[in-house]
Amino acid sequence: MFSSNKALTNNKQFATTLTPCLTKASLAMAICFAMFGCSKPINSEQASDTTPIKEVTQPSRVKIAEVDVINPSTFARKDEAIYFSYYDLGIEKPKKNSSIEVLHQEKQLSTQHIDSDYDGVNDGILFLIDLIDNKVNTVTINTVKMNTINEKTGINQPVFKKRVQAEISHKVDGNWLAHTKPAKHLIDKNLQEYQGGKFKNVTQLTPPDYYSDHSNWIRYEGPGIESDKVGYRIYLDWRNGFDIFGKLTEEPILSKIGQDGYESYHHMQPWGMDILKVGGSLGAGGFGLMTDDKNSTLEHISEVKTRQAIIAENGNIQSRVNINYLGWKNSLNTQNLTANISMIAGSRLAKVHLNLEKDLPNITAGVVKHQGSKLIQGNIDISGYQYSYIASWGKQSLDDSMLGMAIFFKKGQLIKTLEDEKNYLVQLKPRGKSGETAVEYYFASVWQPESGIDNEAEFIAYLKQEADKLTRKPRTYLSTALTEQATSTPLKAEGALNWGIALADSELNRKALGYFHNGWDVNRARKPKFEYDIIGLQPYTFDLLADLTGDEKYRQVIEQVTASFITDDGKILAYNKKNFNIDNIPPGRNLLRLYKRTQDEKFRLAATALRQQLTEHPKTSQGAFWHKNKYTNQLWLDGVYMGMPFLAEYAMMFEEGHQQQESLHEVINEFKLTRKYLRDEKSGLYYHGWDESKEQSWANKSTGQSPEFWARGVGWLAMAIVDVLDSIPEKNIDDRKFLIEMVSELADTLAKVQDQTSGAWWQVLDKPNAVGNYKESSATAMFTYFFAKAINNGYLTDDYNNIAQSAFKALINEFTVVHLDGATSMTNQCYVAGLSFGRDGSYGYYMNEPVSVNDPKGTSPYILASIEMYKLLNKN
Repeated sequence: MFSSNKALTNNKQFATTLTPCLTKASLAMAICFAMFGCSKPINSEQASDTTPIKEVTQPSRVKIAEVDVINPSTFARKDEAIYFSYYDLGIEKPKKNSSIEVLHQEKQLSTQHIDSDYDGVNDGILFLIDLIDNKVNTVTINTVKMNTINEKTGINQPVFKKRVQAEISHKVDGNWLAHTKPAKHLIDKNLQEYQGGKFKNVTQLTPPDYYSDHSNWIRYEGPGIESDKVGYRIYLDWRNGFDIFGKLTEEPILSKIGQDGYESYHHMQPWGMDILKVGGSLGAGGFGLMTDDKNSTLEHISEVKTRQAIIAENGNIQSRVNINYLGWKNSLNTQNLTANISMIAGSRLAKVHLNLEKDLPNITAGVVKHQGSKLIQGNIDISGYQYSYIASWGKQSLDDSMLGMAIFFKKGQLIKTLEDEKNYLVQLKPRGKSGETAVEYYFASVWQPESGIDNEAEFIAYLKQEADKLTRKPRTYLSTALTEQATSTPLKAEGALNWGIALADSELNRKALGYFHNGWDVNRARKPKFEYDIIGLQPYTFDLLADLTGDEKYRQVIEQVTASFITDDGKILAYNKKNFNIDNIPPGRNLLRLYKRTQDEKFRLAATALRQQLTEHPKTSQGAFWHKNKYTNQLWLDGVYMGMPFLAEYAMMFEEGHQQQESLHEVINEFKLTRKYLRDEKSGLYYHGWDESKEQSWANKSTGQSPEFWARGVGWLAMAIVDVLDSIPEKNIDDRKFLIEMVSELADTLAKVQDQTSGAWWQVLDKPNAVGNYKESSATAMFTYFFAKAINNGYLTDDYNNIAQSAFKALINEFTVVHLDGATSMTNQCYVAGLSFGRDGSYGYYMNEPVSVNDPKGTSPYILASIEMYKLLNKN
């Protein structure tokens, strides 16, 4: 529902190393500037606030950040929700006498302080902006400090139109009496109903154990949540169904519903009406557990010791209800489950985030299956991070109008879609650490009188757009006052290195040491595997930083992470040679370093096992390594980096004579075949992959090439060339000549597609102006490393100095965020990309993969680039 630049960790420990342009003094100055307006404040009109204050004063405004927001879609995205954490903005939580305002074209945008991680504490701001086309929308975020305090709230926060609401109300001043019509399945309990009294709104409610449905105690039978489009209610009893209030007004209406009992809202009112018959189904997006028995029975969240509803947020643009199901007894275990259900203004979608105390094989969400309704299923031939949906459409509203309902989910959480007698269902896989798993999905309803959507085709068009919006987030470029202060010093050698050190220290504090065997991969939310980035590239990078700086703390990563996968007899844990996955090879470079340093035989044995994989690894007819055993006949740019630097290093360490020359021949052949089959003669750029059989859905039937020039794919190749050259002997004149010519050729090509304004490179290299394309940081870091190292080693002349320096400045100015504690983060990273089922290599595919923060595939090249820039600037 909203775009986030929040770092992937909540660990905000102090990073001990600051950049030279971010000394403690300059940091303090920057903080002073950002938080307290030490420079002359800019006076402007009084902030809008209708609540009385003690006296009228002029607020002082200080800019804390500027954000460029770009619509990544071909359609308008009205009321797009954008989130930034206080941490990324470089500020503390606003004090009582200050607030945050967000301005676009001198107009104040609706803003709210929210709790994005459900821990009960606000951690950032959410604002709404209309993205009509793909032009840049520059947004300014200011602190507004007042000399007087709002008498009512204690905080000077502008009052925005209330467009969402969450509430719950129950009766007081009446009496509990024996229930006249208790639910049949609970007839044996001492159920009661409430008579007399009046309704009272509360922020928290725990029904007594003698409460059940139709007890006349909770107004409309549970908590309600609404946007300006639609309202929902959740039955706070054994049914746990989700119902719909169709709205004919944009005004909040929950407080008007059910004041005179349960009957009136089942008939048309000026505000709308209850439009769904839930019956014994999940309703409009409820959830349960699908048992794995012969009949695949759906279990509702029925047997619960205690249900507790909490109005967690009731803001103007976002509201949220928490429901705690304490002591939920299902057929597999008894546990506590927490549901966070939220809505944002301008949207019909409700977000459901479920936290499980104990593991379950699935959570099954669904919508009621009414007679005459039609099941609609979205495309699932997509990547795991894209959203799809199941939906129903038909004349299924209680007012006899057309009604559509939908569940939106990430493909990666999908187990299967199915249906039973009462529901259309989707089974979702809980993700996370054991005992801390979670499921997230959205539900929505589209009522004909409110939406104007009259037929199935229009409903499907709506579903596709909503799935696209959930998948493809707005492109945001954040520049904070704190970061600008830190980057204001001219670039020098020590400064370049210290930017890398700052990010390395930040990652050490956040997660770099947590990838040990049986540890936790926070990016992928799973246990670490023996693979290229977290076990290979990142520890290798930290070890190089230790070589240069002499700081032994950076040795921890290779010793505590990579080495933890190697048993005393040289076996590799979490590794299976039979997969013939070339992504498993990069940690081998670390094994070679560990063996050199320790002479421990287990590291040599493990490295030899990886060398044996390459000996047996399947290849194309001319000898190019397949990317994986399951990716038959395919050569990818990524794979060249994954395999060749290790193969060359291993050959020079442990092989001799003919065997060594054969290994080096394989290395050079891989580059020759990559150039032959993946390089586009016209542009000089390289396609992501090549299928020799030309059978893959993504492969050009004439050439076998994938369709686009993915930046990080070319980045892997660029790094592979300069790294392999480290191992090719000077006597291999022809081999080195070929590789150096390849360096020069690629450098000229990359120079042509570098963004001339920023110095960065785009996610799809040759389409900078296409809708959705964005400046991508991991590739920019890789190309910076490539240029700087090539110049340092004499493969390129000093004529390329300006390109290298402008690229490094882009890393700092475009993609680095400085936090208040001195830590730094790297933003705008393509999280992942590949070529396989659901990943067709199209332009749209590369736009739909997530944009991430502080992923090792980006932070490691960033640190490598800083090392090489330090060397380069020391030469000049």
